[in-house]
Amino acid sequence: MLMQAVSIGGALLILSAFGAQQLRRMDAETVRYQLLNLIGGIFLTIAAVASRQYGFILMEGSWAVMSAAGLWRVSRRL
Repeated sequence: MLMQAVSIGGALLILSAFGAQQLRRMDAETVRYQLLNLIGGIFLTIAAVASRQYGFILMEGSWAVMSAAGLWRVSRRL
């Protein structure tokens, strides 16, 4: 049950960032966008590890790493 909540929370974070960016309400080159993706990716990676879903571990782990790199890049401009 807890992992379902973590998984849903992570998906909502990523989807809200993506939806806001598609609707031009949020720029992808902002700390907020990158942070939503990073936290969402971490949550989904945790849920994937808990259920031993290796493909999702790879995908969501990569998503989190790329979001961390994006967050680093964007935060250096501030």
